Amino acid sequence: MIQTLKNAWKVPELKNKILFTIFALLVFRLGSAVPTPFVNTEALSAYLESMSGTIFGLLGTMNGTAFSMAAVFALGVQPYINSSIIIELLTVAIPALERLAKEGGEEGRKKISAITRYTTVAIALLQGFGYYTIMRTNNLLSVGDVNGFWAGFVIVITFVAGSAFVMWLGEQITDKGIGNGISMILFAGILSRMPSLIQTIYQGVYNSLHPLTPEALESLGEEAAAQLQRSRFELPIWGLILILAGVLAMVLFVVYIQNAERRIPVQYAKRVVGRKMYGGQSSHIPLKVNMSGVLPIIFAQSIASLPATICAFAGITEQSEGFWGGFLRVFDANGFIYTVVYFLLILAFSYFYSTMQFDPTEVANNLKKNGGFVPGFRPGKPTADFIRKVLNKITFFGAMFLSVIAIAPIITGNAIGQDSLAIGGTSIIIVVGVALETSKALEAQLMMRHYKGFLE
Repeated sequence: MIQTLKNAWKVPELKNKILFTIFALLVFRLGSAVPTPFVNTEALSAYLESMSGTIFGLLGTMNGTAFSMAAVFALGVQPYINSSIIIELLTVAIPALERLAKEGGEEGRKKISAITRYTTVAIALLQGFGYYTIMRTNNLLSVGDVNGFWAGFVIVITFVAGSAFVMWLGEQITDKGIGNGISMILFAGILSRMPSLIQTIYQGVYNSLHPLTPEALESLGEEAAAQLQRSRFELPIWGLILILAGVLAMVLFVVYIQNAERRIPVQYAKRVVGRKMYGGQSSHIPLKVNMSGVLPIIFAQSIASLPATICAFAGITEQSEGFWGGFLRVFDANGFIYTVVYFLLILAFSYFYSTMQFDPTEVANNLKKNGGFVPGFRPGKPTADFIRKVLNKITFFGAMFLSVIAIAPIITGNAIGQDSLAIGGTSIIIVVGVALETSKALEAQLMMRHYKGFLE
């Protein structure tokens, strides 16, 4: 990838695209550091840190440090991603939208994009109001009258405007920069959490190499010493090695699976028109092993964290008595039951999303119309059944890959005794996937500019 960037930098047009992308990401990071008015950011960060096992943990992972400090771009690209997923599902469910997407051509795609933008604003409005409600309920505002209409109006409108601007910025990166703009912004948001993670690791290793002496503990008093030992994080050298080796193995695993695909051979029949012969070519249908991307993990984590989120809104914690307190203790985000449920949900959503994204019957019918066939299978239903069988097999391997990536950080965090260092599989898949996608986009543009066949 470094060599690809060097070669692209030598091409003036690609150099301008790279510079525009860097400038746009700097604007995004600037907006992610500007706090929203009337918000007590220190109290909010402490509150969200205590809600790590809820849906807020996922939002913090996707939107970076901007979410925890309620910045102008706190919602990030999350409303746009949710809107895209909703419209994509509705396109399959509603015939009018399906016809608009398939038969509308360029005009149809523009209408779908416009509907997605309007839905993004609506979702941002709902999320912004929900975020403000949480801050007002838990006294996280920095104004005297926490129920004031003006404070709520400014906060919600700021969140909505920031989300709309981020959506527009992503579209500008797609048109004038390199790669997918939304993916690049998501990439920048996730990487923004790296400095704090590195600082935590460094502090943990330092504390492990410099343990507290009995004399120092005695000088603090029994109660203060016990509290300090509970909050003090120590990361031994073997734990650091385990983290580094685990991250490296996960990155290599993600790169391998992201590029893996199953190719179904396709042969086109020969036909004679006049004095010319057409057809007879050999091709293939590429089926990616990880066809659904990171969406099954996002869906599974959202649903698995729903009980903890509802209990958090109701003021129930693991220390609470009764049924729900016991439920939270059993369904802990780092416990065995949560991990099993999380694993099964990823499997289920992987099959669901691959079914929504790829229709074997439609592919078989298109092959039949164009005179293509899979060797050894009759056109039509037998071909569709074969493609469906192959799709189910590779979907299983892709789902297992996502499940392993998702639960590996939980196991690692339990092994070293520090949950905050559990580097999410979602983040690694997104970061590695965006890096591979950007590299391929640059290579494709370089190949177009060096291919002499277009000029000769």
